[in-house]
Amino acid sequence: MSHWSTDSVFYHIYPLGFCGAPEYNDFGQPVQRLEQLHDWIPHLKELGINALYLGPVFQSVKHGYDTADYFQIDCRLGDNASFAKLCQQLHENGIRVVLDGVFNHVGREFWAFKNVREKGQGSPYCGWFHNLNFGGPSPMGDPFWYTAWQGHYELVKLNLRNPDVVRHLLDAVGMWMDTFHIDGLRLDAADCVDFDFFRTLKSFVKDRDPDFWLMGEIIHGDYARWANPEMLDSVTNYECWKGLWSSHNDKNYFEIAHSLNRQFGPGGIYRNLTLYNFADNHDVDRLASKLSDPAHLSNVYTLLYTMPGIPSLYYGSEWAIQGARTKTSDAALRPHLELKEMEALDQSLCAHLSDLAAIRSAFPALREGQYENVVIKNQQLVFRRSTDSQRVYVVFNLEPQEVHVEFPHQEPVLQDVLNGDQIFNNDGGRTWLPVPPCSARILVGAPDRFAWRP
Repeated sequence: MSHWSTDSVFYHIYPLGFCGAPEYNDFGQPVQRLEQLHDWIPHLKELGINALYLGPVFQSVKHGYDTADYFQIDCRLGDNASFAKLCQQLHENGIRVVLDGVFNHVGREFWAFKNVREKGQGSPYCGWFHNLNFGGPSPMGDPFWYTAWQGHYELVKLNLRNPDVVRHLLDAVGMWMDTFHIDGLRLDAADCVDFDFFRTLKSFVKDRDPDFWLMGEIIHGDYARWANPEMLDSVTNYECWKGLWSSHNDKNYFEIAHSLNRQFGPGGIYRNLTLYNFADNHDVDRLASKLSDPAHLSNVYTLLYTMPGIPSLYYGSEWAIQGARTKTSDAALRPHLELKEMEALDQSLCAHLSDLAAIRSAFPALREGQYENVVIKNQQLVFRRSTDSQRVYVVFNLEPQEVHVEFPHQEPVLQDVLNGDQIFNNDGGRTWLPVPPCSARILVGAPDRFAWRP
């Protein structure tokens, strides 16, 4: 039986932006901003979402990745009691909850680091931070030096070789599991985290809940270094993120087809992994801002939902909202959204995404089948997803006019479950089918027309 993550369609929210929280935390009384997510649950279910990845929710100084307290919900979002009720309602609606685990670094207001700032070498917590030493001042004016994340000295790197630090973090994770009943963690900056910590974390969470899911943020490198039986279950698939949009902008399906074949095709290096796929997120430009031609939006998402791995939708992108980062800010990627305002927009992409989620749910070959390229051209692509009992062909056309695509197969009948269940018959071992402009077909092999929707 496959793990629940394989059957998931994720929705990714950056909570501080989504809720319209102030940029800086005054550490005052809780304001229940995250309560507005209750009203979004019907929308998520309409989209076919069954897993929610929430970015940082714990007490922090500014953007959530500068943690001040791992045991308290950020007071700009609410409090532990209200968040526990939200998680309960999400679970009651069939939506699993995955939180951001920011374990590489903390903010300068983290209680143990504040103690070091106050007591200097007399603090019992000097050993909690990576390479903290009193051999010279920090760029922040401290009478000591410490390692920061990528030169950002407001982010203080933890010493994950210190057993007290590890115990503190595991205690926090245990509390999240017991209080909020979370289903998994996305591990921030996973490429910077000590491997032994991941091994310890995996043992800890799997002992408590064998179905608990660990997914790491990895941008470059061999994904199997992190996603393996000893450490994490999955990682972010940044290779295909880039290919998803650039293959459309360059009118070059060879790019994404090469990546998918390299990763998941016959002899593919990640055939045994279920990677976390996305078209945009809180760190990269919105898809609608990346694509040269908005007519290609639907094809990008059709690819995302039919390629091997787990699809994730970033909040607001179902309405094709735009947003691009600047040299100094990611704020445009992380806007406050009002559901009523969004519901007044064009809902056609939402409907397409809903259809894709239903199709992915209905056909096991799209969730766990093998991948193989069938036809690759600059502006047309055909690939097959298959199990022992099911074959699905996904056909793409990038051109602004209808084209006919020919490809070989052995199915007596192909039914296009994306476009009104149109039927195409086998013509001597091949099918020559029309594909409308900038669109796709999802063709299921069948002996005859069949009903598949519940």
